[in-house]
Amino acid sequence: MSRSLLRSVLEFRTSLTRLPSPPAFLLPSRSLSTTPTLPQNVAPARSPSQTIPASIPQSTPTTPSRFQKSAPTAPSPTEAAESLAQLFPLLRAQPRHYITAHIHGFPYLVTEGDQIRLPFKMPGVVPGDVLRLDRASVLGSRDYTLKGTPWIDSALFECRATVLGTESEPMRIKIKTKRRNRRSQRVTSKHKYTILRVSELKLLEPTA
Repeated sequence: MSRSLLRSVLEFRTSLTRLPSPPAFLLPSRSLSTTPTLPQNVAPARSPSQTIPASIPQSTPTTPSRFQKSAPTAPSPTEAAESLAQLFPLLRAQPRHYITAHIHGFPYLVTEGDQIRLPFKMPGVVPGDVLRLDRASVLGSRDYTLKGTPWIDSALFECRATVLGTESEPMRIKIKTKRRNRRSQRVTSKHKYTILRVSELKLLEPTA
């Protein structure tokens, strides 16, 4: 019995030694690296007094002058007066003009005959009243444009608007509720708006 057991142990050992070696991709990473690692030369650390500052000239990319963007500069009062005296008669000679009028802080780009629906009801006016709009930021035509800084002199133009009346929107109803509260509130709103018509827009001759 002991001989048969010893023979089986010997056969098992010989079978283990005859097993083929595992493939390379199953081996650990340390066994795969066959190239010897060379020792690296480490420079000795220098003290702060021995450090030499490296002065490397940095080249900044240069942009051609024709591609550089420059902010527009406001003309001087003398140049603005000369330009106005030279080009304003040409603007007046144009057949149709437009204006950006400001009413209670809201800008409106209109021309003669347009209607303006204000987003509020203007107080103190009734249908038929004529209002002069003397605050404008842009005045122009097809070929010329006059911009104010920020407003255009009211002596250069005359813009009048006629009050046509008021309009009211349909009744709006909103049900307001709160969390964990069975009560609900019914809120109604019906806003009114003033309607204007630009009845006159003309450019005046500048005074000397």
